This record gives sequence, structure tokens and C-alpha cells, in this order.
Amino acid sequence: MGVVVDPGVPPEVAGLLRANAPLLSRVRAGWVPPAAPDLTRRKGPSSAMLLAATPVVIALMAVLLASQAAAAGFVLLGMYVFIVLVKIASMSEVPEDDRPHERGVYEQARWYDGRYLLAEDFDQEARLVLLRAQRAIGSVLRSHVNAEGLLDDARNAVMLPAQEWEIARLLAKLSALRLEHRELAARGIAPEVAAVIQPLERALVNSEAAVVARVEALERYAKHVAEAERAYHARGQIEELRARLPRYEELLAESGADKLAVPEIERLSEDADVLERMLRRSVRSAHEAFRYLEG
Repeated sequence: MGVVVDPGVPPEVAGLLRANAPLLSRVRAGWVPPAAPDLTRRKGPSSAMLLAATPVVIALMAVLLASQAAAAGFVLLGMYVFIVLVKIASMSEVPEDDRPHERGVYEQARWYDGRYLLAEDFDQEARLVLLRAQRAIGSVLRSHVNAEGLLDDARNAVMLPAQEWEIARLLAKLSALRLEHRELAARGIAPEVAAVIQPLERALVNSEAAVVARVEALERYAKHVAEAERAYHARGQIEELRARLPRYEELLAESGADKLAVPEIERLSEDADVLERMLRRSVRSAHEAFRYLEG
């Protein structure tokens, strides 16, 4: 089922959260990424030190080269050149930080805490209900009739993710309360408490029924959209056949079989009209179901 994110979270952050469910679970459990490396403690001579030492080294090498200790001057020159080359190479390196991605996910997870839900936030019953809602929403948003604007694609893009988040949020709360209730029941309920527990149990049942009713409304909407989708594809196939009809008629005429043309070919136009009406009717039904969701 993946990570469910509040639609109000910026899309790029929502994508990052959805792609890192295991890491979010670790953050939820208290994991903290290592701190960024302290670049001020990097070893080696600084550029300023090398720059300041250059005149002194050059003067010393000149003295040594002019004296009988010329060999020592060459050794000192070689060592200095080596140090300078090492420093130049280190300046071109990017400071190593092998966990920038994990740190980024951690920071966004903390900043948007409470605006995303993980699989562990739902018990098994709630997870099944949420999956039903997600399947219905996904089938609508992926449909061709929605992409072609035959439905209200703009409202679908806003309203359906909001429905998913609201359903997920309610199911997470329901799951937490059911867990607490089960733990209480496992410890044993005193007879004096039983009368108080019953209204709470009814509240859990009624709340679940209300959420399931929302999901069923989504499923009805998705069913109407699926009917429109079938009519849409069938209409397209009929239109394709209609475009080919002149070639069939030409073949029949040239072969002398035009008088034997089957009536089914002539019914293509009628079938196309029937499918057009079916498509419009299916789209109207989907719009009615959509208005029910808004209510």
C-alpha cells in the first residue's frame, strides 16, 4: 500500500517520502542519521600556510643549490613540489559524505511529521479497506476517459487524493484505538467496566462503517468510470472500422460481390451511434457518482 501523504505536502517532498518507506519506518523508530563531517578538522597543510612558506622554501633551496649541499636542495625541492601537488588534488575533491540522501529524508520526515502515514499505522482490517480505496482511486485517475477530459479531470486530481488522505487518516486513528481496546481486553475487563466498554465498542464499529461507506462510494464511482472506459474503447474501435469501410465496399464492388454484402457491415454506423450514446450515459452516471462523493 505504500506511504500515504497529505495532498498539501509539496509534490517533490511527497515523492521523496513515498519512495523511502523503510527509511521513514526507521526514523519513526528513533533512528537519527550521522552528523555531517566536520570539514574544519581535515588534516594537511592549509593553502595559506603553503603560500606563506613558499618564499622561505625558495630562498633556502637557492642557498642549498649554491653550496656543496646541492643534493639536499634537490630533495627539499622535490618534497615541497609533492606537498603542493597533494594540496591541489585535495582542493579539487568534493568532501565525502556517504549519507546525504538519508539525511535529506530524515529532515523532511521530521518537518512533515504527522502528514504521512506508513503501513504500520494500520491494522489488518484497516489496511484492506485502504487498499480498496486506493484501487478505486487509481483506476479512475489512470482511465482514458479521465485523461481525455470526459470526466472532470481537474476536480478528480484534487478531490480523489484528498479522499484517500482523509480515509487513511481516519483508518489510522481507528487502528490505534482498536489496538488500545484489544490490549485492555487482553488484561481482563472487570464486570463494572463492561457497561462502559460497550458504547466505546459501538463507536469503533460505527466509525468503521462510516469509513467503509466512503470507500464504497469511491468504488461505485470507479465502476461507472470503468463502464465509460469500456464504451470509450469500443467507440474507438468502431470508428476505426468505419474509416476502413470504403475499402471493403470497393473490394466488394470490384469482385462483383457488392450485392452479397452482409448487412452487418452496414450496421457499423448504427453501432457507433449506440456506443456514443452509451458513452455519454456512462459519463453522466460517473458525474452523478462524483457529486455523491462531494456530499
